Amino acid sequence: MQSEPKITNTEVSIVIPIYNEQENVEALALSIEKVMESLERPWELIFVDDGSTDGTIGKLREICQRQKTVRAIRLRRNFGQTGAMSAGFDYAKGGIIITMDGDLQNDPEDIPALLKLLEEGYDIVNGWRKDRQDPWSTKVLPSRAANWLIGRMTGVRLHDYGCSLKAYRSETIKEIPLYGELHRFIPALAAIHGSRITEAIVQHHPRRQGKSKYTLTKAFRVLMDLFIVIFLKSFAQKPFHVFGWMGLIFLLIGVGVDGYLALEKIFLGVELSKRPMLLFGTLLILAGLQLFSMGILAEIQVRTYHESQGKPIYTIREVIN
Repeated sequence: MQSEPKITNTEVSIVIPIYNEQENVEALALSIEKVMESLERPWELIFVDDGSTDGTIGKLREICQRQKTVRAIRLRRNFGQTGAMSAGFDYAKGGIIITMDGDLQNDPEDIPALLKLLEEGYDIVNGWRKDRQDPWSTKVLPSRAANWLIGRMTGVRLHDYGCSLKAYRSETIKEIPLYGELHRFIPALAAIHGSRITEAIVQHHPRRQGKSKYTLTKAFRVLMDLFIVIFLKSFAQKPFHVFGWMGLIFLLIGVGVDGYLALEKIFLGVELSKRPMLLFGTLLILAGLQLFSMGILAEIQVRTYHESQGKPIYTIREVIN
């Protein structure tokens, strides 16, 4: 049996979205430098400052002046983690791209293990924080429920979709358009194109400095984006399969209701004008159907806008180094 090809481009890009992490960026840069220098592979570190309002950009300038393998991209405002990651992917030069959080909870010591799995032929290696150091009720439990639901709905079963520590082949990640909160669903989106995906157990440390950026509103946005991923996976190339069946079901129901009312009118003489609840229910059904259909069609339009025109979902103020 022929073995999987090795990665010939050994240059590695590490992309880290940053938002108000002035206490952590310097220690993170030093720990990454230590790990990458030991690997003796050409590498670069790209920090994407996602509109920080503290002293993060000043720290990044100091790091870039000291270490020429470090670059910093400063966005004009806070575009969210998906926009920041997309900017980093666009500027990354490596054949391999590693992503991780900027709060020191991910450990750079896990990078060599991720690279080894990529060399075995995988396109994406997803980190799994098996021993997660976060509050159980507000983070761990909701995360486990979300991971189960995402795996069940998309068919790509991973233990930890929310883990930012991931490794990608550059050609794989750059083919996936990102917007909304879709960075969490990159493995599911990549699976649509036939990418090989695996996961690796990684370390996870408790946050020691700074504040968590997680809010419960993100959980709602993730749930909404999950429906988009399901639609893209199952019906992006055949939307009539979903709209056609829905239309047929509602048509049959409508014909059944109208037929029943017609029989009552013909044989029993029932006045249809005395059935206001029927009109109310019909209006609710039509309104719900229209709103749902408009939401899906709008999502398709947004996707077409970004892909056909190559419009980025971010704007950059400056690039350092």
